[in-house]
Amino acid sequence: MSNKVTAIIPARYESTRFPRKLTYELLGKPIIIAVYDNVKAAKKIDDCIIATDSKEIMDICEKNNAKAVMTSKDHTSGTSRIIEAAKNIDSDIIINVQGDEPLIDESVLNPIIDVFDDTLVDIATLKVKIEDDSSLIKDENAVKVVTDINDYAMYFSRAAIPHRRFDQNINVKYYKHIGIYAFRKDILLKIENLKECDYESIEKLEQLRWLYNGMKIKVLETKKFLHGIDTMEDLEFVQNYLRNFAESELNNENIYK
Repeated sequence: MSNKVTAIIPARYESTRFPRKLTYELLGKPIIIAVYDNVKAAKKIDDCIIATDSKEIMDICEKNNAKAVMTSKDHTSGTSRIIEAAKNIDSDIIINVQGDEPLIDESVLNPIIDVFDDTLVDIATLKVKIEDDSSLIKDENAVKVVTDINDYAMYFSRAAIPHRRFDQNINVKYYKHIGIYAFRKDILLKIENLKECDYESIEKLEQLRWLYNGMKIKVLETKKFLHGIDTMEDLEFVQNYLRNFAESELNNENIYK
């Protein structure tokens, strides 16, 4: 029996670095609609819902025939917002897709869904390899993750983990965590009642609360290029990337004509 899968896209109106960013257009669509359309097109997603605290975003959803629900303005994280929405949803798996990640598509979503065939998996998420010379290794805004032999998370940190102690030339593989999560619905609802642990308060990473409470987080590596939109520069970058990609695809098609 296959799992019923619902994607929920938390869509907060205000953003510290880029206010109202989800309402800005990306190649003719509001960013939030571009994300919604990509997710909804994934064959293994049964339903897709935008969870917002904004009348303006609700209006955009109505104009674009996107399913949306209004949630409280008091949420401090996307996870707590999707928990409010998930309580009224009949689904086995809930996927939290960030509303500012327009490059996410089914090539990213399908593998995350498939891991729930394993009953040991409570939560699934993604990582991407960081190049050796990348500034991301020391960037505290880029969360790093280390995993065990079965690809379950051991720890997430803003620090460069693993740390080279003696031999600075030893080969180390660093992985950046990509903030997309899939949850079994019953696990997601349990999270609402978990208290913040010391590691979470130190690192300001909510997933450490889940690890601390014994939840099994499967971490899959993706090679898909992803780039979230946190600034106007990010928006311009992604817009140019998508234009160049579309032109490249068109040129490839013309080769065979």
